[in-house]
This record gives sequence, structure tokens and C-alpha cells, in this order.
Amino acid sequence: MELSNQVSAIVTGGASGLGEGTARLFAERGVKVGIFDMNEERGEMVAKEIGGVFAKVNVADNDSVDAGFEKIRAVNGQERIMINCAGIGGAMKTASRKRDTGEILAHDVETYIRIININLIGSFLCASKSAAGMMALEPTEPDGERGVIINTASVAAQDGQIGQVAYSSSKGGILAMALPMARDLAREGIRVNTILPGFFETPIYGQMKPEVKDNLRAHVQFPNRFGTMREYADLAATLVEQVYINAEYIRADAGARMPPR
Repeated sequence: MELSNQVSAIVTGGASGLGEGTARLFAERGVKVGIFDMNEERGEMVAKEIGGVFAKVNVADNDSVDAGFEKIRAVNGQERIMINCAGIGGAMKTASRKRDTGEILAHDVETYIRIININLIGSFLCASKSAAGMMALEPTEPDGERGVIINTASVAAQDGQIGQVAYSSSKGGILAMALPMARDLAREGIRVNTILPGFFETPIYGQMKPEVKDNLRAHVQFPNRFGTMREYADLAATLVEQVYINAEYIRADAGARMPPR
């Protein structure tokens, strides 16, 4: 699918990090961009800077997602591109022992549910509702394509670290959606692909202590650095433009494999 002012896109988590980088690059390429995010102040700022539209959306809430689509579509029309970048992290072991008291604790269930709801269910809700809208569009030439969905998992879906059981579960679910979702939508001319980012210069990693980042970077092959938001956005753009890539997941990690801790 060609990136141009003839198409619109919605990016979840578009007020910061990988989502912001993607929203900015797609706007530069002429695409009409809508942003879903909970950070209203920053979301409005980014949307204004790129000539886009912002909607405050909790991706884990069905009514909030519906309202977000309604707002964006009223301005930009039905999107042909849906990119899910919204997500949260978290660190907690399956079960653990307090060092000071020896008390044994199971994983907090509310924390687990929250991470699953935002990362996995949020991605599914936005992808499903976007696909339903795309199905009403006329197909484009020459292949009859109607739309493209890109979900964001993580390398933690395949090599999660100690304390990442909830996060890895959520991202593994996103990874597992790639093939069945693509199969569900194939006859409608809608492609589905998944990106598994490694270590990227995002606000989450920006909060880490330098020694922690140095430890992670030691496991990166080449180039030996964290990825940039622009590099993620470039890959997302390639997956939109290359019609023959479908039902695929791609690691963007410079050859890194996450260590146990």
C-alpha cells in the first residue's frame, strides 16, 4: 500500500516512544494520522505538530476505543492502516520470597490482569474494530488490498527475562495472533504483521540506570546500540508498502537475545 494523502492511519500509543516515531514518519509521508493515547497533553501536542488528530483512548476499554475511532474517522475518514504501539511494562516474579522477612508471595493478580488488558486485549480490540471498518472500503488496485494492521509485540515474547512473566505473556499473545488474524482477514484483502522490537531508545528505557542499559547493550550484536524510534517507524512503513509480506513477525533487535536478567 502506498503511503500518501489518499490514506489515513491510526497509531495507538502515538504520543510517545515507538508510536510517536511512527506517527511522525507517516505524517511526513503524507498520510493522515490519528493518535490514540491516554496522555492528553502530549497527544494533542504531537497531533498539532504533525497535522493529525488526537483522541484520548484507553485501549483496554471497549467504549473508549469506539469513541476514539468515531472521533478520528469523523475527520480523517476510515483508516486503511492500523498500528498498535500502546503498551505498558512491569516486573514481578511468578512467585517470590521477601529478602528481609522470608515471606512468600504469589504474583499480584491485578498487576497481571492490567498488563494483559492493555497490551494484549487492547491490541486485539483496536485491530478487530479497525478491520471491521476496513472491510467496508473499496479494495485498491492491483491486488485488491483494503488495509494493513501492524501489531507490536516484543522480543520478550520469545526470550522473556526474570520478572517478565506478565509482560511476556501479553506480548506472546500478540505474537500468536499474527497468523490466525491474517487468515481471518485474508479474503477481505487485509494484511496483518507483527514487529518484535528489542532495545529501543524509548521513554521506558530512558528511565533505566546507565549500568542497566550497558548490561542490555552488551547482548546486542550489530550495530551495538539501542534502536531509534525512526528505525521502528521505517520498518512499519516497509510492512505497509510491501504487499507480499503477510502473517509475518519480524524481530527488530540488531541480533540481540535477552539475558535471564
